[in-house]
Amino acid sequence: QVQLTESGGGVVQPGGSLSLSCSNSGRTFSGYTAAWFRQAPGKEREFVAALRWSGGNTAYADSVKVRFTISKDNAKNAVKLQMNSLKPEDTAIYFCAIGRPITSATRDPRMYYDWGQGTQVTVSS
Repeated sequence: QVQLTESGGGVVQPGGSLSLSCSNSGRTFSGYTAAWFRQAPGKEREFVAALRWSGGNTAYADSVKVRFTISKDNAKNAVKLQMNSLKPEDTAIYFCAIGRPITSATRDPRMYYDWGQGTQVTVSS
């Protein structure tokens, strides 16, 4: 049984950084796509970043491109999200997910079938 567990959320000032991690117990990421989504209060869940484990291809939402980096931690069977230059609009619950979307559907949350419980990120002065 797959269990995804996010960690690393917290409160940070605008311009600050946070590093999120999502560990995967029960299944290797190999052969899958790992992704981060986020959901702010009153808004729909939105795509943040994805990493195709085999090959290492990545995709980012335009709103986080350059500021966020998704990467592997093979030793820990985890996927990380390094978030720099954080803005108040980045405040949300961040979820990691695993799936096998076709490339054109990488940003569609319906393509992912296992999800973590989420970790809160708050950017505020």
